[in-house]
Amino acid sequence: MVLLQPFRGGLGGLISPRNSRPDLTRKSGIASKVNMVKRLTRSAPFQIAVAWLLARYMQLCAATTRWEYRGRDHIDALTERGDGIVAAFWHSRIALSFMAWPRSAPQKPAMLISRSKEGDFIARFARHLDIATVRGSSRNRRKDKAKGGVAAFRDMDRWVDDGNCMGLTIDGPRGPRQRATMGALRLAKATGAPIMIFSWSVTNKHVAKSWDRFILPLPFGRGVVVWGESIVVPVDASVQEMERLRLVLEDRLNAITLEADRACGGPISEPEPLPDTAGAVS
Repeated sequence: MVLLQPFRGGLGGLISPRNSRPDLTRKSGIASKVNMVKRLTRSAPFQIAVAWLLARYMQLCAATTRWEYRGRDHIDALTERGDGIVAAFWHSRIALSFMAWPRSAPQKPAMLISRSKEGDFIARFARHLDIATVRGSSRNRRKDKAKGGVAAFRDMDRWVDDGNCMGLTIDGPRGPRQRATMGALRLAKATGAPIMIFSWSVTNKHVAKSWDRFILPLPFGRGVVVWGESIVVPVDASVQEMERLRLVLEDRLNAITLEADRACGGPISEPEPLPDTAGAVS
């Protein structure tokens, strides 16, 4: 039977006990399942297992791809010295970035990774590929993020000074895409280490519609790794010189990324357009 029951707000509503209760039960069941899936995917055992599987998958893609190497003399000149190196690449090229580091190099590779939940997963993934990690600012919002950034920079400085390689995605973690930030330049200035740049692409891939146009490689294709001319930052570089070098870094990395994409038949990954300042008031 359909009953007319009063609403708290003074309105009336038609409520069917037979129909409403199953609907509420069904919605409650769906919400419960969604929460269960969220708890599962965020759990450490699940992330450990998926990170291991993803690392093995990337190794499979790397092993079944026919690789071409361009600009190898640039990376060889740096690794043969045995000194510290700062490596710079775009966020979209994280997946097979390990292909740009020679296994015979004396320097040990590491990556800067945030202390977010996503960062926890990426850190586990990196360790399965024998890549060390330096964690960024704290995920605890009550803590001063600047302090976390200072601690991370100190750890990176020490890692490079010890004669290792520190890798940074210089447009991460959230863009703008293929626009260089100052992180790698500041680390190179502090340590005196050169900045090594590289990019890669493959013919078999899925390009995500994310902010960075992330590349997920697929097995059994052709691939290209391109190293570019390294950049040295003077220890006394001025603000103006740092900005000039930032543009040089951005342009060179975009140039070798374009070369890699073209060699693999596209699609071409374009830098995010700069804001239109034509109408800005000075």
